[in-house]
Amino acid sequence: MIMRKVQQSSLVSAVVDRVRAYIEEKKLGAGDRLPTEAELLEQLHVSRSVLREAIGRLETIGLVSVRHGQGMFVGDPDTLSSCVNLVRSAMTMCPRDLTQFFEFRAALECWTVRRAAELATSEDIRSLESFCEQMDQRDQSYEETIRSDFAFHRKLFEIAGNQLMFAVADVLRQWTLTGMLQTTPKPRDYLASRRLHRAILKGVRDGDPDAAEKAMQRHMESVRTSADKHRGVQAG
Repeated sequence: MIMRKVQQSSLVSAVVDRVRAYIEEKKLGAGDRLPTEAELLEQLHVSRSVLREAIGRLETIGLVSVRHGQGMFVGDPDTLSSCVNLVRSAMTMCPRDLTQFFEFRAALECWTVRRAAELATSEDIRSLESFCEQMDQRDQSYEETIRSDFAFHRKLFEIAGNQLMFAVADVLRQWTLTGMLQTTPKPRDYLASRRLHRAILKGVRDGDPDAAEKAMQRHMESVRTSADKHRGVQAG
């Protein structure tokens, strides 16, 4: 596969997207070799500085591993693990600013739920239903309901079957839980949670990627609203 030429706008972000698309379309796995820097420069028609910044972004989140003298490779779980301290530090340094967390999570969740709607088995649906029921139980601690919530979303990643994205979600487990604890209303709004998660479950159960994604988007918007309120309380 030859990558298409990148336009002049948002070059670094475009290169990041193209490299990620290349990995997906070629079905490359952890440790597989990527094109050389010279090959990428020729195919993408960007400057060396733009390419290196894009690769740097991908390397920071563990999706690409650069081995000096050997080349570039698809990241593996060990590479992904190396970025978790950076992520945790970011959450510690700027607890009031959850915008980047929201955007990152929303992008992963919306893609994942579409794939889950296409691939979920009856056993997968039963697992998701079980997590929804656990979230609805009011005789448990706030933290326990959040962990059931997280397990529901983690199961969607598992169903989607993209091992690299599942590894990212798993490595960032503590970060995601921290974000959920900071953006989920306390005490938990059980009715709102049930409505949002059951809509996602219905889209997946019905095998309807569009409905599942729309339900997830509504859920992510709810997370954004909670995050905004959280920042407002902290600032007040």
